[in-house]
Amino acid sequence: MTGPRLPLEGVVYADAAMAARYFAQGAWIDRKIDDQLRARGEGNPQDPAFICDDDVLTFGELDRRADALANGLLQSGLKVNDRALFQMGTTLDTVIAFFGCLKAGVIPVCTIPQYRELEIDQLATLTRPSAYFVQSDGGSFDLVGFAKHMARRRSIPRVFVAGGRGEPDTIGMSELSNSGDRMRRAVPTGSEDVAVLQLSGGSTGIPKIIPRFHAEYMGHVRLWCDRYRMRTGDVGIWALPLMHNAGMMFALLRTVIYGCTTVLMPRWDPARFFALIERWRVNHAFTIGPHAPAIAAFQDIGKFDLSSLRFFFTLQGASAIERATGVRATNMFGITEGLVLTSTLDDPPSLRHGTVGAPCSDFDEVRLLRPDSEDEVGPGEVGELCFRGPSSLRGYFAAPELSAECLTSLGFFRSADMVRRVELDGRVAYAFEGRTRDNINRGGEKFGTEDIERLIALHPDIADGKVVAMPDEVYGEKACAFLIQKPGRPLPSVEGLGLFLLERGLAKFKLPERIEPIDAFPTTRVGKLDRAALRTVIADRLGDKKVKL
Repeated sequence: MTGPRLPLEGVVYADAAMAARYFAQGAWIDRKIDDQLRARGEGNPQDPAFICDDDVLTFGELDRRADALANGLLQSGLKVNDRALFQMGTTLDTVIAFFGCLKAGVIPVCTIPQYRELEIDQLATLTRPSAYFVQSDGGSFDLVGFAKHMARRRSIPRVFVAGGRGEPDTIGMSELSNSGDRMRRAVPTGSEDVAVLQLSGGSTGIPKIIPRFHAEYMGHVRLWCDRYRMRTGDVGIWALPLMHNAGMMFALLRTVIYGCTTVLMPRWDPARFFALIERWRVNHAFTIGPHAPAIAAFQDIGKFDLSSLRFFFTLQGASAIERATGVRATNMFGITEGLVLTSTLDDPPSLRHGTVGAPCSDFDEVRLLRPDSEDEVGPGEVGELCFRGPSSLRGYFAAPELSAECLTSLGFFRSADMVRRVELDGRVAYAFEGRTRDNINRGGEKFGTEDIERLIALHPDIADGKVVAMPDEVYGEKACAFLIQKPGRPLPSVEGLGLFLLERGLAKFKLPERIEPIDAFPTTRVGKLDRAALRTVIADRLGDKKVKL
């Protein structure tokens, strides 16, 4: 509890008095994440930590293999506080690479395999990585070739490949771990140092990078999982990206904090999902995005034994999941900037299904403010969710101006999410009502529209284009492009526009999935673009096909 031992330039840290208070009150845990793994590896070496495609990785084996990888990383020339881009899937190799980096003091930059030139270029500019982790079996897209191309373009000296076969200009992860040696000495970092650089979906094309710290991240996970009465030996299942904030909390950190087991699903399939729950006697299931309606709509649920399953938690669709499975489920709210709202197993359906719950930490302060002001809304009114607490953002990485825009004068983070405070059955909770900014949440992947619109403006047949969220029954939201065509030129098709954007490096999940021709964009009374009006137009045309809670 002495502050960061090796501060990283561009990071805003908690002051000493605040840190001491959080440690004393139990909101932070004074231990590094990799030290927590070491404790599990020594205390419970034979217990299963992660299971994937029938391969079982025990805590002892994970600790040993992460040690060996860390040694290899340091011998390759990496230093403490160097950054490493991650584009890896939901696999055991990702787990080992993640903990190996932490043991070496190398900071993972938590990207996803779906990112392409535009996103990786921006992230490399901001984080200046010294390494790049990918996997050779990432599907039809050549992630290894892409990583080699981006490494040359951005002068990233090392490309590490899981499952690699000695390709030129790369280093196989197995080559790094050949010695099998344990770490001879701990790296000189502490619990208040940066553990990972997470990413936030936002309303601009500029990546927003969020430092998460060992002590606060572990404390945040514990307070969240305590809501669900998590205990040693529990089994969870994870079928989403591991390096997301949600995957980091539920799969990676929860596993080592509680001594739990996590079943990983590299590829989503509802039948296999239920088969794995039955086989491994899963107790807790977390799902977001399109998985929730797929679970609720699966016709063969009755063929599987779900008696071990105690709780489902999801960002949306809890009521439908509970009806379909007979297992208690709750909606929740999570944001990488450091707040989780959720209900408990014992809360009535009115809370679990009708709201997103309440803060997990007694130290989290929540205020509902009027957009563009610091005035609180009245009782029952909808306001912008603003918060501060042990894990809340104090500043984006290397972005003081952006940080100032997103924080109030008292240090409350402005989420741009609109909620309403409600009281049900004697409990205070919050109901989600929408967003103020122009970001899109497509099945849990949040992204802004600025970079898409900038590329659309380059199209030879388009005079101007704006992109907004449109409702979708499966993904919650998708991108819709309102386009003004150039005189005498035809508008592109959805497929044609998508190909144009892909060729310029945009990630596929950001592509507009509908085009609406328009003669002029609506404006507000002060002459600004009225995006809310565009969202209303497309919602009306689609019949407001939102995912039902």
